[in-house]
Amino acid sequence: MRAIVSMRWVLARMYEPDLAIVDCRFLLSDPEAGRRSYEESYIPGAIYMDLERDLSGPVGKHGGRHPLPDIRELSAKLGKAGIDRGMRVVAYDDQGGAMAARFWWLLRYMGHERVYVMDEGFSAWKKAGFPVTDAPPPIRVPKTYVPDVRQELLADVEAVRHAVRTGESALVDSREPARYRGETEPIDRAAGHIPGAVNRFWKENLDEAGRWRSPEELAERFAALPQDKPVIVYCGSGVTACPNVLALMEAGYRDVKLYAGSWSDWISYEDNPVAKGGE
Repeated sequence: MRAIVSMRWVLARMYEPDLAIVDCRFLLSDPEAGRRSYEESYIPGAIYMDLERDLSGPVGKHGGRHPLPDIRELSAKLGKAGIDRGMRVVAYDDQGGAMAARFWWLLRYMGHERVYVMDEGFSAWKKAGFPVTDAPPPIRVPKTYVPDVRQELLADVEAVRHAVRTGESALVDSREPARYRGETEPIDRAAGHIPGAVNRFWKENLDEAGRWRSPEELAERFAALPQDKPVIVYCGSGVTACPNVLALMEAGYRDVKLYAGSWSDWISYEDNPVAKGGE
């Protein structure tokens, strides 16, 4: 089964007891906007997970702008929300799937197999006339979430350095082209990209209507990447790389790793090389 599910798939299953719905709406430019939007209206039964409070850890000298959260803490939050690894979990946002894909990746990293991202997002759901509510968040019977961390899904800075030196892993930069080329950098202290990386802007996984492209279209988009060696994906802080990880998996790639610290971690080490210009 695909990791991308339609709104109608969610609509048909939203009241089934083994399905959990997670609202991941978040704006980097306004960190409280997602929570406010959730309080105004959300898909009935959905719980809210905040990118910075729930799906990221504290920022330090290294690790990037959105370090991975403490897995024990996230497991406790999931259990409190009535989620365990036996449940199906579907996440949505209103940011093209970027935040929902971060949640999707984290659960896969924690060993959760049946986790999905809803196509199109909350605004399209509401526009379609599907049910929404502004009632207080649901109270669910607590469960125990027991993670089984899959370290093979994660690449650290040493793995990326090795890829730069040897070319044994392909590197994919998920940021917009101007940032990749080093022409502009509105967020991080240095512009450019990791040497050897190719640029595949994450938003191009979506079509003109904002829907995820088919597996065949995604395979064509990534056709220049080898399938016989690992692919390491990064962005600015490890968030918008996640939809590219998802897209690569949909396209048939199996050894795909997230460089969680991404560009903001890479440039925190003074000796790491920086490239500018095109591929």
